[in-house]
Amino acid sequence: MAVELRKGQKVNLSKTAISGDIVINLNWTQGVAKKGLLGMFGGGTQSIDLDLGAFVELNDGTKHVVQALGNSFGNLKAAPYVELDGDDRTGAVSGGENLRVNGKMSVNIKRILVYTFIYEGVPNWQQANGVVTVKYPGGDDIIVRMDEYSTSQTMCAIAELVNVNGSISVEKLIRFFNNQEDMDQAFGWGFQWTVGRK
Repeated sequence: MAVELRKGQKVNLSKTAISGDIVINLNWTQGVAKKGLLGMFGGGTQSIDLDLGAFVELNDGTKHVVQALGNSFGNLKAAPYVELDGDDRTGAVSGGENLRVNGKMSVNIKRILVYTFIYEGVPNWQQANGVVTVKYPGGDDIIVRMDEYSTSQTMCAIAELVNVNGSISVEKLIRFFNNQEDMDQAFGWGFQWTVGRK
């Protein structure tokens, strides 16, 4: 069974989520059709490097960025209790990319902003066809489809997880931005940003 969220809709994870890891999976279509001469003849695709990441705020006020860019993969057993398992640069990995949240330590987490950004490739969100799935022990999968599109912006805030009296609430966002800094300002995180590479 799965529950698919509409934009702005929230759902609470059951209390059993604290018994194990909460897995936030991003999967997307491998190729994006090229524009120009090759595209006219139906030849070739340009792979898109779609990256999964998260802003994490703990109850003690500390804030963390978890993403492949800058090699900030996080930590499951220590703060921020969120970890990125790898960097799929093409969309060819069947399991996509996964953020893992330590459910047993979720009491220490105030909020998590889950996002994706196009590190390389043409900003064609529609053909990338990104899908985020939140999986957790004993509960239905929660599906967040990227069913709105931006033609030029390379960053998308997908969902927000918030700790509400020990229960985790998931809300679908789908809001587009030019970069992490713009998204940060929109949601009031207050990070200091510098240019980074993988």
